[in-house]
Amino acid sequence: MKLILLGAPGAGKGTQAEVICEHLSIPAISTGNIIREALTSGTEMGLRAKSYMDEGKLVPDEVVIGIIQDRLKQDDCKNGFILDGFPRTIPQAEALDKMGVVIDKVIDIEVPDEKIVERMSGRRVCESCGASYHLLYKKPEVEGKCGKCGGTLIQRKDDHPDTVKERLKVYHDQTEPLKGYYEKQGKLRIVEGQEAVEDTTKLTLAALEA
Repeated sequence: MKLILLGAPGAGKGTQAEVICEHLSIPAISTGNIIREALTSGTEMGLRAKSYMDEGKLVPDEVVIGIIQDRLKQDDCKNGFILDGFPRTIPQAEALDKMGVVIDKVIDIEVPDEKIVERMSGRRVCESCGASYHLLYKKPEVEGKCGKCGGTLIQRKDDHPDTVKERLKVYHDQTEPLKGYYEKQGKLRIVEGQEAVEDTTKLTLAALEA
């Protein structure tokens, strides 16, 4: 089965990708990860991506699409795959179609913006060991201190409410139109994100059968 996973930053796509990956025995392909792999292995597309990244520029669509195309040719994708983080825009989705990649289903994890802001802005990370906490869902025993190593808990810049809201705006402007694109093709399945991860997982697995 060839799948695309959609959802705003903080909607919990990564966790659901892992579950689907295990359930169907297919690889989860994250754009960020494969760009890093292409950089490490020094492929032609990887080197092109590096030249943009070294200059602090966004990697252009044709390079990202080239890297995706190379990855989908690998043996572990023969029985299917999950694309997480690609496509991000309508032109990228059209490029995927032109490559002859036939997607079976597009799973969209829906979580309200205010809930995502609450989830992400409440995260705290230990600056010493990297352990993760949450002000509502996984409170440290001692406020501001890591229970594992005693290090100081900090809020990452990415998790600041203003940053989260900006990322959500970019998602709504650029990526959300993909829902309409795939709905017209009859491939869109919407999963309402739940408080408990396992409840979202049940709905995600049911959507694969729908």
